[in-house]
Amino acid sequence: MIDTPVNLREVGRLRVLEALHTAARSSRPELVRVTGLSRATVSSLIADLIAVGLVTEDEGPEEPEPRRTGRPAQSLSLVPGAGYAVGADIGHQHVRVILCDLFGAVLWEHWVAKDVDRAPEETLDLVAVLVGRALRETGVVRERVLGIGAGIASPVEKGSGALGAEGIMPGWVGLRLTDELRRRTSLPARVTNDANAGALAERMYGAGRRAADMVYVRLSAGIGAGIVSRGRLLLGARGLAGEIGHLPLVADGLICRCGNRGCLETVASPVAIARLLSDSWGERVTARDLPALVRRRDPGALRAVRDAGDAVGRALSTLVTLLNPALIVVGGDLAVAGDDILEPIRAGVRRHTLPSAAAGVEIVTGGLGDGAEVRGAAGLVLADAPQLLFSATQGGEAAEPA
Repeated sequence: MIDTPVNLREVGRLRVLEALHTAARSSRPELVRVTGLSRATVSSLIADLIAVGLVTEDEGPEEPEPRRTGRPAQSLSLVPGAGYAVGADIGHQHVRVILCDLFGAVLWEHWVAKDVDRAPEETLDLVAVLVGRALRETGVVRERVLGIGAGIASPVEKGSGALGAEGIMPGWVGLRLTDELRRRTSLPARVTNDANAGALAERMYGAGRRAADMVYVRLSAGIGAGIVSRGRLLLGARGLAGEIGHLPLVADGLICRCGNRGCLETVASPVAIARLLSDSWGERVTARDLPALVRRRDPGALRAVRDAGDAVGRALSTLVTLLNPALIVVGGDLAVAGDDILEPIRAGVRRHTLPSAAAGVEIVTGGLGDGAEVRGAAGLVLADAPQLLFSATQGGEAAEPA
């Protein structure tokens, strides 16, 4: 018997891992069909993957219909505890950390209010502390964690990972977040901005699972968009695509923290809405007050939120015209306003977009609520789980699932 060449066998192992990660559950015949490998090769690779603790085989048949000959196909799946990922959401005023299994199920989560913009060292130390807590309290060993992903409320330059935080997060300008997280946590690190993280999460787990072309817009203290084109995040030459919060919307408007005037953030963020209400009412209103005001159907708050929705719709109309997405998912703090924010966004898109493009786009709230960004941060790692698991098993040592 001639052994399969090692390099071809490694390629086959990666194909099987990718197929099981995509389908969640499969069978040997299905893996033969999907991977293009022979039945003997698939059976041999599955035996290897079961031996090293990456794949499990159910006793019961996967296929309900009777087969003419032979035993029923066994159901195969990756072991959820074969690998883990940490997600960190670093906002302007909070830090949230989660620990997920291989399929994105959240095993541990903690949220801390934190003034982040001018405190990078304290914030990153806090992230490291929370990662340590997550591992201790779940019993997951660090060696089983494939990496940490972070979404941050700042532009992140592709390649270097440097933060383009001028005027946005003043204390973080030029900081290389991947290096800092790796040093503090001893984990491989990946970083993107929070809107991209939200887009990835909604694409993997939420409202965008069936949409290959979508835009996720995050309406929070910062406004940004994550763009998915043909199933992949569209980052741009330097990773700065989707910064719609800094599209100029009002001539001679308020000066934005980016240095320009009349940006979308100055009229449509929760901070801008709260400032408008404070000025109009002569009493202090904060962004955290808005959800309660909307639930009470306060006329002034509803008008301000709807005006903000119209402004967001005008800004999104540019993206709809240029990118022709099938779906826009609205997330962030203002998404809790539901139809009070969605309807004016839809009207704004219809009013300022080619009719044929506007007619083809659906606008909905996200399916993951305020957890989208942190789930997407972990998803930065989990999206490449097959390759990471493949690399981790090249030594051939078995590992018991945690």
